Amino acid sequence: MGKVVTLGEIMLRFSTDCGIRIAQTEDFTAHYGGGEANVAVSLANYGHQVAFASKVPNNALGEAVKKHLNRYSVDTGYLLKGGPRLGSYYLEAGIGERAASVIYDRAGSSFALMTAIEWDTKELFSDCDIFHISGITPALSEAWKELTIQLIQAAKDAGCLISFDVNYRGKLWTKEEAGETIRTILPYVDYCSAGNLDAQHFLEISKYTGTSEEEESSYYYQEMQKKYPNISVFYSTKRKVHSASANELIGTLWAGEQYYESQCHLIDPIVDRVGGGDAFAGGVLHGLLNKANYQDVISFATAASALKHTVHGDCNQFSEEEVNSFLAMGSGKIIR
Repeated sequence: MGKVVTLGEIMLRFSTDCGIRIAQTEDFTAHYGGGEANVAVSLANYGHQVAFASKVPNNALGEAVKKHLNRYSVDTGYLLKGGPRLGSYYLEAGIGERAASVIYDRAGSSFALMTAIEWDTKELFSDCDIFHISGITPALSEAWKELTIQLIQAAKDAGCLISFDVNYRGKLWTKEEAGETIRTILPYVDYCSAGNLDAQHFLEISKYTGTSEEEESSYYYQEMQKKYPNISVFYSTKRKVHSASANELIGTLWAGEQYYESQCHLIDPIVDRVGGGDAFAGGVLHGLLNKANYQDVISFATAASALKHTVHGDCNQFSEEEVNSFLAMGSGKIIR
């Protein structure tokens, strides 16, 4: 098992019940989560040693974040305390043809207001195998654009492999801002979660003009690899949205100049889509840490993501054994 450090903002999520709009609701369901924190939970569930670095206010909400992470055996030794507030967001659940929608209330959070690295990076990255971060973090402020690069460089100097999830959020920055920053980050990256649209919008890759879906994915991966030969593994999902309640999900991976694809998972009904991509990333990193063959890596990761869609909250709640059992048994069968 490996040692992993993930770093980013964790927030308090307020969700409406299915069929209830934010403007009409009288109560919300509360969950804690964030992209990098969710990946940390997945990896801890699979038995890895995982530390999550962030900053939360020194109050009951900050303590609740710590307890949430500790519940899943995530190391919170690098969870800083201080600053004015915990970021939050409101999720209006989607159903049928109506998509889910998000309202952010994260400006001025303890993490977003950081202007300097407040961790001892030598200690933070000591004996670390993988440092995982996403494009959400540099989107938070001008300072975090610089701090993200500095942290990645420090992790690289310490001998860590760098895992980066593009994770574009259009409500946080423009495509132009994102592209400029992402292109600065990618020369340091070893494992990258980036799909077809990321290649077009942020990496300046020409649109595929053929008709084959498999060849389309291979084309974008090949072109991304040409631009960034330092990246040994690219991965992403292909999602067919029938409705907010029913999706088809396929995982794809590119490594060693070969394309790999998972089976298709029909997720119907979806209980909670938030965090599905993080569960997928956590599954990929788990397989890479265990040096599994690439077909097994993508099959496991996609199954983990499919399972995440069946539970409430941001984070994956399944063990390695449960994911493998799901893969072996097939969806919907009773485990006796």
